[in-house]
Amino acid sequence: MEHCEASRQADGRNGPAIAPNTSPTRSEAEFRAAQHTPAPHPRSLKRRRVVVGAGILTLALVGGSTAWALDRYVIDHVEIADVSALEAGASASWSSTSSSGSTDSEQSTDTADHTATVTYSSYTASNASISVETVTTGGGDNTVTYYVATVSASDGTAIRSAFAKNSYGTNITDKTSTIAEENNAILAINGDYYGFRDSGILIRNGVIYRDDGARTGLAIYRNGTMAIYDETTTSAQQLVDAGVWNTLSFGPALIENGEAVSGIDSVEIDTNFGNHSIQGEQPRTLIGQKQDGTFVFVVIDGRDEGYSRGATMTEAAQIMQSLGCVIAYNLDGGGSSTMYFNGEVINQPSNGGERGTSNILYIEDLS
Repeated sequence: MEHCEASRQADGRNGPAIAPNTSPTRSEAEFRAAQHTPAPHPRSLKRRRVVVGAGILTLALVGGSTAWALDRYVIDHVEIADVSALEAGASASWSSTSSSGSTDSEQSTDTADHTATVTYSSYTASNASISVETVTTGGGDNTVTYYVATVSASDGTAIRSAFAKNSYGTNITDKTSTIAEENNAILAINGDYYGFRDSGILIRNGVIYRDDGARTGLAIYRNGTMAIYDETTTSAQQLVDAGVWNTLSFGPALIENGEAVSGIDSVEIDTNFGNHSIQGEQPRTLIGQKQDGTFVFVVIDGRDEGYSRGATMTEAAQIMQSLGCVIAYNLDGGGSSTMYFNGEVINQPSNGGERGTSNILYIEDLS
């Protein structure tokens, strides 16, 4: 705006007209002499070539950097194109060799009663019972609104994971609701945004996708238990052998043994873009478990004064404690925070709409 205003004043379109030139008129000889300026010195030409060459090199470097950045952070890189087929094969193989396979929901789904009772806030079927509620605290600019899904699952395998576009790799994203619909989910939340990191242990639906321990992770076991663990002290194969069904690699851990984890208000999250602060009052996606094994999914809305300001890490831990969780873990938040239930997004994502994410956690709809 300032530049445009200055231009208008300079050409007389805004303000007084430009004064006429009152300098003395040059003679014809002076005018002709001005048209025949001496040729530039060779050193000047050399300097110009250097400057022009440097400019071209800079443009090439910028173009190369842009291409690299697009390739690294934007363009989809698919490593496994059909994860559903891979996981189905792994499940069949595991079930055929495991003496406890007959109790797992991924095998029993074929013979289970595919009936369910669904209301606007609940779901009851053989794989899980779910109740959903909205909680609002505070008032005015201090209002916090969050959505709670309480899940009593048949076992840990009822908590499933799905990748965006049914593909594993980097930069592959889709809306939480789209991934949920493609996987026939009754309930879903966004996951840990695995695709924007190249480290961490990734086990999804019993299949190992990545084995590069880097941070504090969350493990969900086939038997329905949940545990916080140090990725750097174990391996993906050891976890699978111990019965782990899904791992999540984001953090931080919020609650262990019923107590809030210390130092969570200073934790930074490492990504391929570098370390990033996730502090302050932000939208959050959380997962936890009560003493009796009940799972708790929570999405806290934020960045919307009067509706919900979001929550700090300490406040997120307090919310999970108030819901009875003895263990809780933070997932990808901000504009990603989304809860989907019975065919629709029930929270209000902070971007005014859903932001693409790499993966979701969900409960399958058996109705």
